[in-house]
Amino acid sequence: MDLNAFFRAVWDQDAAALAGFFAPGAYVNWHCTNERFTVGEFIQANCEYPGRWDGEIQRVETLGDLSIVAARVFARDRSCSFHAVSFIRVREGKIVSIDEYWGDDGPAPQWRLDKGIGTPITGKGA
Repeated sequence: MDLNAFFRAVWDQDAAALAGFFAPGAYVNWHCTNERFTVGEFIQANCEYPGRWDGEIQRVETLGDLSIVAARVFARDRSCSFHAVSFIRVREGKIVSIDEYWGDDGPAPQWRLDKGIGTPITGKGA
């Protein structure tokens, strides 16, 4: 399973390409919003999500048939960005399930800044 090609199809909102990555009966869970999608619903939600998107895979760990992917996703106009962690289970080269967790990028809360604790991970924003 080519994770780079899968995520490129996600970010390009390419419905035709996305459909080919999934096994029959696959599902996608978005835990942060308590939603489970069939493949068709996931493709609709992804491809009809407002805006144009891009991203970069930052880390991949594989344990048997499970790939854990950390990615940064951002609007092409750079107006917002997010980090997502996806647990992707693959069997016979097709995705059977995805469990995904999303977080908005942004500055540390003011109370931590006021305490002077922590340092930036990167030289730019999250």
